Amino acid sequence: MKKLITALIVLLFAANAFSQTRSFDEIFPHADNIIRTSVFSEDGYVKTSQMSDGFIILGSAQSHLNPDIINMVLRSNPLYFVESILVISGNSKNITLLDIYNSLGNIRDLKGREYDSATKKKAVPLFEEATRITSQKQTSSIPDPAPSAKLPETETVYVRLKDANFGNSYYRGEIAVVQNGIRFTLTNFRNMTYLFVPVIKEGKFIAQLYIEPINEGVLIYSVAGADISDFFASKIHVESAISKRLAVITGWAADGISKN
Repeated sequence: MKKLITALIVLLFAANAFSQTRSFDEIFPHADNIIRTSVFSEDGYVKTSQMSDGFIILGSAQSHLNPDIINMVLRSNPLYFVESILVISGNSKNITLLDIYNSLGNIRDLKGREYDSATKKKAVPLFEEATRITSQKQTSSIPDPAPSAKLPETETVYVRLKDANFGNSYYRGEIAVVQNGIRFTLTNFRNMTYLFVPVIKEGKFIAQLYIEPINEGVLIYSVAGADISDFFASKIHVESAISKRLAVITGWAADGISKN
């Protein structure tokens, strides 16, 4: 009986430790004051890097994030990498993982979100259309679901975004409960093209969000990687193109969470 009681106490302690809300400094103990200030600003912290120069990643071994949050992107061998960290300040006790999951279900809210276009010299919608689709083979539009009453461990969704530069782009979205939060990964399952010419091949663009309620509010840790053909890499500012798309997706998630 004593052994059973001891085991139950250990399990209860472990469950409480796992569910304990962390602080930003616990997750990123090596972030300096400049980074910390930018993380809590409206635009957050953003860092771009290239494989040729060595990726600079704050959320790597120096953080207490699950390593797979970053490794899922790095395994695609990207030539370009963008890291973004944003904290939505507020009372995280009012935000549950189910709230976060339901906010990520509103794919159609990606439509019309703007970015600053260098060529057009004004803010324009990045995604002119945004919708769920049935599957990788059947691309018929389907509505976003009603809010769920239950949080799934994992889920796969399929998305079509009419990109301002690439036209119709197709993504597989994977949602999973990871560590103390939710990971949302978008991977292109068809080539992203410009004037019918492949710019980013299938599986070579990955954008990933990890969202966790923390003491200071809600943490959104975002990474994206891409491998772009040499011809187009010489014609466009690749880091800017990736970071703008990641910023739009991160902003969409942040706005959805803030509505709760």
